[in-house]
Amino acid sequence: MYNDFNGNNQNRMVLEEQAGALEARSALYMAKVMGWMCVGLLTTVVSAMLCLAVEQISLMVSYGFITIIVAQLICVMILSLAIGKMSPAMATVMFMLYSALTGLTMSVFVLIYDLSTIALAFGIAAGIFLTMSVYGFVTQKDLSSYRRLLLFALIGLILSGIVNMLLRNAFFDFLICCAGVLIFIGLTAYDTQKIKAIYQTAIVSGSDEESDEIRKLAIIGALMLYLDFINIFLYILRLLGRRR
Repeated sequence: MYNDFNGNNQNRMVLEEQAGALEARSALYMAKVMGWMCVGLLTTVVSAMLCLAVEQISLMVSYGFITIIVAQLICVMILSLAIGKMSPAMATVMFMLYSALTGLTMSVFVLIYDLSTIALAFGIAAGIFLTMSVYGFVTQKDLSSYRRLLLFALIGLILSGIVNMLLRNAFFDFLICCAGVLIFIGLTAYDTQKIKAIYQTAIVSGSDEESDEIRKLAIIGALMLYLDFINIFLYILRLLGRRR
């Protein structure tokens, strides 16, 4: 009986060590994902600054704004639907291209909002994003149960935004912005946990850290979190709303 107890205790210790090692590897992986996300954000900022500084680029954006938005959507669709067939290098190029195109479209906000408002919105968004991402990584609660709720809320948010484009109601826009911040706060935590779970499943299945699969997972994970952050930032910017 003592031997059985001792054996069970040793097995439990081994399992705990394995779980701890997997958690540590997951933390390093998430750091890599966050690193790629930050590279994407930096690309967006540089792209926006170039657009504002170079008249030719600014004119191109002015005349081709809709085309750029369509190109953004195409980049996201290709990354989301065809990443399995891509090389890691191609996935990285597509992510950088999307980030640069986003910078071109977001350059117009400098003409609408004060720079102090933009900086404040960015700082608030960064604080909220990091808090919820850390929560999504460390929490033991299964956030997948909120997936359907977040999906329906996101669809409702998009439809409400389309309706208010026609109504142009300021109070309705305020409610939409508040809802947008809350929805993408939830999506940040959910997506972080999802990225972590996908990585752990791949590692347990035998994938190597430097495999193409893991490298592409890091890029698509960075895109997911990038989109969450950008949307939180934009909704907070609209809420602050100190226009020039």
